[in-house]
Amino acid sequence: MDKHRPALANESSNGREAADSDALPAKLRRPLSVAVVLTLVALNLRPALSSLGPVLPEVMRVTGISAGAASILVAVPVLCLGLFGFPAPRIARRFGTERTIFGMLLMLAAGIVLRAVPSFPGLFAGTVIAGAAIGIIGVLLPGLVKRDFPESASLMTGVYTMALCTGAAGAAAATVPLQHALGAGPLAALAFWAVPAAIAAAAWISLLPRRMGRTVRAIPKIGGLWRDPLAWQVTFYMGLQSSLAYIVFGWLAPILRDRGVDPVLAGFLVSGSVLVQAAAGLTAPILAARRRNQSAWAAAMMGLTLAGLLGCLYAPLGMLWLWVVVLGLGQGGAFAIALMLIVLRSTDAHVAAQLSGMSQSVGYTLASTGPLAVGLLHDWTGGWGAIGWLFVAVCGAAALFGLAAGRALQVRVVSRAA
Repeated sequence: MDKHRPALANESSNGREAADSDALPAKLRRPLSVAVVLTLVALNLRPALSSLGPVLPEVMRVTGISAGAASILVAVPVLCLGLFGFPAPRIARRFGTERTIFGMLLMLAAGIVLRAVPSFPGLFAGTVIAGAAIGIIGVLLPGLVKRDFPESASLMTGVYTMALCTGAAGAAAATVPLQHALGAGPLAALAFWAVPAAIAAAAWISLLPRRMGRTVRAIPKIGGLWRDPLAWQVTFYMGLQSSLAYIVFGWLAPILRDRGVDPVLAGFLVSGSVLVQAAAGLTAPILAARRRNQSAWAAAMMGLTLAGLLGCLYAPLGMLWLWVVVLGLGQGGAFAIALMLIVLRSTDAHVAAQLSGMSQSVGYTLASTGPLAVGLLHDWTGGWGAIGWLFVAVCGAAALFGLAAGRALQVRVVSRAA
């Protein structure tokens, strides 16, 4: 226990407290408005990822891109979530967390609009820009939860997770109807999701610091995190459970269709699973936070996830709704607990921001290999049967890291004055 207590430099504590009190006075006066705006931002962090799949065949037809190019468009956003998360804490130190998130929301809206260009370069550029913005915002928000809601971090983590899942499910379900309602092509339906992103950016203006001075200079630098075993346990739990989430986004519908499920029903089954994730994401962290040790909860969520995946892969078709519900409970709970562990294993908001950057950057980079592995296994074996062994391996490894990361410890870091 002692080896994971924070080793904070005494000379930096006053600087850290000054930074916190100087940069954050407004949030104490309006916690409800901060929670609403954070939720609105979270709703916009998945539509750019989940809206493409439902109209991908139409996008290929309109733009003339090949199946290989289309697979790149599907895989690149997940990789961007990882790669662009690395510089997020550094950017936040330079410009301030609130200003960085505001700029990334504008960049997200611009990237989504760019995907309306009817060519592969436009689609690719828009996808990279949107993925980069989402990756940076996603790294910074857990730190804000730790900072702004220290007494209700588990509740806000659940709300944040529910908003992510709701945004993903809503975009997946509404993009095709939007295409018909707008009377335009699939690219116009994709570009529509820039509207709620712009609304979130407008709402975020209310959280921008009034003073334009560079108070971020007082924020301490965090050292030793990348050498801490607990930090790596949190990171691998985040990455492994995320790899399963993006396997579901990219491959569950094709798997169900190859099993004989109607294409429309396959889409509804995937959307239904994501909606269940929203409910699980709200309740799981609240229940898990009642215990000092979250190991059992982290492992249990991976058990539910594995049961749901194997049920979707092998169980009779008449029971699919049961298994997608089980899958949604497991995945929603696992993701919410992964986010909550970032907060609980951190000593303060600055450490939470650094741990969030590490776990999501490395984690999402690792997660991008999951959908690729499924595709390679399918091509190699000519079917989906072997995918079950991949599910067992990933869920088992994630459960082991969850058991370790869930212990009631905190990462050991050294804080130095900037």
